[in-house]
Amino acid sequence: MVTLIVPIIIMKIKTFLTGALYQPGSPKQMESTLMMTSDITENVSMINEVLGENNDIITREFSMNDSRASIIFTRGLVDTAIINNNILKPLMFNTIDEERIPYSLKEMLPVSECHEETDIHTITSYILRGETALLHEKSPKAIILKTSESKDRSIEEPVTEQVVRGPRTGFNENINDNQAILRKAGVNKDLRFISFQVGERFKKELVIAYIEGIANETILQNVKERIESVHIDNVPESGYIEEFMEESTFSLFPQIQSTERPDRVIAALSEGRVGILLDGTPFVLIAPVTINMYLQSPEDYYDRWIPGSLIRLLRYTAAFISVFTPALYISFVSFHQGLIPTNLAISIIGSREGVPFPVLIEVLLMEVSIEILREAGLRLPKPIGQTIGIVGGLVIGEAAVQAGIVSPVTVIVVAITAISSFSLPQYTLSISLRILRFIAMFLAATLGLYGAIVFFLFFCIHLVRLKSFGVPFLGPAVPYQVSDWKDFLIRLPIQSMKKRPDILKPGDKMRKG
Repeated sequence: MVTLIVPIIIMKIKTFLTGALYQPGSPKQMESTLMMTSDITENVSMINEVLGENNDIITREFSMNDSRASIIFTRGLVDTAIINNNILKPLMFNTIDEERIPYSLKEMLPVSECHEETDIHTITSYILRGETALLHEKSPKAIILKTSESKDRSIEEPVTEQVVRGPRTGFNENINDNQAILRKAGVNKDLRFISFQVGERFKKELVIAYIEGIANETILQNVKERIESVHIDNVPESGYIEEFMEESTFSLFPQIQSTERPDRVIAALSEGRVGILLDGTPFVLIAPVTINMYLQSPEDYYDRWIPGSLIRLLRYTAAFISVFTPALYISFVSFHQGLIPTNLAISIIGSREGVPFPVLIEVLLMEVSIEILREAGLRLPKPIGQTIGIVGGLVIGEAAVQAGIVSPVTVIVVAITAISSFSLPQYTLSISLRILRFIAMFLAATLGLYGAIVFFLFFCIHLVRLKSFGVPFLGPAVPYQVSDWKDFLIRLPIQSMKKRPDILKPGDKMRKG
């Protein structure tokens, strides 16, 4: 009975959440078609009516060969020097062949990009993005001129994914800059960018990046369909897109990777994966992903393969320690003291003398303190945050031991666990493992070592069942892909990795070279 009810409840929750996010009557669907006419006054009136009453929407009327013309733009988003020198001056002080309008206008204006539009809603969208609409009384078309001014953050080193050796370039909030950064990685005529519009009320540009001939067409089509199914008022950050596109919403593990590093994105595209860029955020999404991608760093490939492999193995070990060490400590001390070596057991018992709490409460007190300090260090200004994290940890640990609230062994276990979680290269995986650590601790406190084993089994079962765009999340371990193990737990020499990952089913399986 329970096995029948639980899936129904989960399905109802998913249906509720989906219904709340995907509304059938979206503003995009309700927009009526509104076309330009041959009357410039009516055209200007329709555009201003759609844009509404705004003090930053500027309509500039002027005469051109005794004819009326107007430009409409958004103050603050345009480069006024381009408007004055490249649009108004040529049009107001030169003779124009009015018989060939709008073609004569496009030919004489020294603007890098221009095209014609007749739909009022499309014209207003361009105006709100920083372009200028040029209207003439003898043309039922508006000329959209590229006048937007970029006021974005300069290209800097990624904050969340720092390396000792490797490029220092990171993405910024401008999607055009981010596309240019990917282009600068090397000349590749097969690198493709496909543009989408997301957000029903606050529209933003989203771009899919992939390498034609390498990316799997089924995966690419799947990504396109999921992006087109996103209907929400505003998409301020790529995390919204990530949540919409995930297959398992209730899983703790991220099924789409986010990164600020262009070299990581280029490496993923070269394997046959797809990149998703959103205007307004420096975090680019990569899909599909496998768990080993979260434990790898670009630096693994910049160093020689032996030290790179050893450091990667160290990360796998750190991930295991960060999840299971507190649970194993609780289970051994609380239930299975006989499994602890005699001298070590005597030392632990001596250190716990006078501690008023059971082991679980001890570990919880220290773990919660560490999590609060970690969060405080992130939110405070950088110099102060680092000081608070280090000094706070030392002070709280020492004070707790001196007060007899926790034992020194517990402090050591929690410190090792925290340091291990810091060594993971991806913050999103670190958060997931921190949550799982608490679940393992409670099971170990309830059932001892058996609880830790049960947790490990369910942990593995979930990972085996999890998929990212149809690709097994635990690949290439499950299903077993022997050729992909050259770049899994360890990294073999680059010259030995001649094939792209089989698990992605790329169009071109062989790497050039």
